[in-house]
Amino acid sequence: PASFTGEDVAELHVHGGPAVIAAMLQACLAIDGVRAAEPGEFTRRAFENGKLDLTEAEGLADLIEAETEGQRRQALRQMRGALSALYEGWRARLIGAAALLEAEIDFPDEDLPGALAKRAGPLLEALASDMDRHLQDAHRGERVRDGYCIAIIGPPNAGKSSLLNALARREAAIVSEIPGTARDVVQVRVALAGFPVWIADTAGLREAADSIEAEGVRRALERAEEADLRLGVAEAASQPPAALLACMKPGDVLIRSKPDLTEPGSVRLEDWAAGPVVPVSAVTGQGLAELEALLSQNVTDALAREEAPALTRVRHRQLVADAREALGRSIVALDQGAELAAEDVRRAAWAIGRLTGRVDVEDLLDEIFSRFCIGK
Repeated sequence: PASFTGEDVAELHVHGGPAVIAAMLQACLAIDGVRAAEPGEFTRRAFENGKLDLTEAEGLADLIEAETEGQRRQALRQMRGALSALYEGWRARLIGAAALLEAEIDFPDEDLPGALAKRAGPLLEALASDMDRHLQDAHRGERVRDGYCIAIIGPPNAGKSSLLNALARREAAIVSEIPGTARDVVQVRVALAGFPVWIADTAGLREAADSIEAEGVRRALERAEEADLRLGVAEAASQPPAALLACMKPGDVLIRSKPDLTEPGSVRLEDWAAGPVVPVSAVTGQGLAELEALLSQNVTDALAREEAPALTRVRHRQLVADAREALGRSIVALDQGAELAAEDVRRAAWAIGRLTGRVDVEDLLDEIFSRFCIGK
């Protein structure tokens, strides 16, 4: 019972050559009743036998697929039960509050403490605040899994594609002197500060010459809006276009490109007051190390906080949001009576139970009877 799945297991340790492994598998499969495991079957059995809950199983899947150190740390933390402990704690608090409400509804003639429903109010409000903080995490956990997004934006021929290639350390995008060469989003995946990062090169921002370029500009603006950080690229010798500055947000980085082609001291660094300004030459490498350090710091600040376990999947976020919505209704319903409030507390507990895969109405009955000794 101490095995990964909780079942009796025999492990065969053999030499790692492919021929040896193939022969061993062939011999095992020749035994009557023996078959190969389905994908994920051992983890499924571990879940069904109570060795893992759903969040821990998802953490194991993330650990197997982890490509960066940040992903590995987050996945390991989740696999070891960080999210599970948080959600089980919430569920226990919900069951405690529900027990107060249910006891007042179902056992009015018993010798129970008075005003049980009112005692549930502060418990529910404190839990609602905890859920709000959990949801307001700027999607940190999902970004560690899926990647932090950086969009390179700017006018045509400003050096956007050259910058992408320099950051990617390879020829990922076509570089041409012909304006409007980039018609679509080209993105590469790199690792910065131990976290996965997507860097996207976009079409030049200008009045489009045809419908295809217009679609490229639309996609560029869309990607800029969705990105976690924008690198606005404008030539060092010219004023940054208004169309570019309109897309930038506080904290974004203004890149003054081609400083090697301008007169010494003529690089304009005062044009973007809401964030850093970095002169970068993709040809000479000037400013590239400084930019990479700045990007690494941005990624670290956004993703490296570990003060609380982070939501890592859309499934988690939706179920926590469902629980929070039900909790809000229950707090309002307390003034109207315990019955309506209790129903929404049950809904919140059910949503949290779905997070871990543990939904059991017996927990509520156990809490009621053990706390108040009803029917003794």
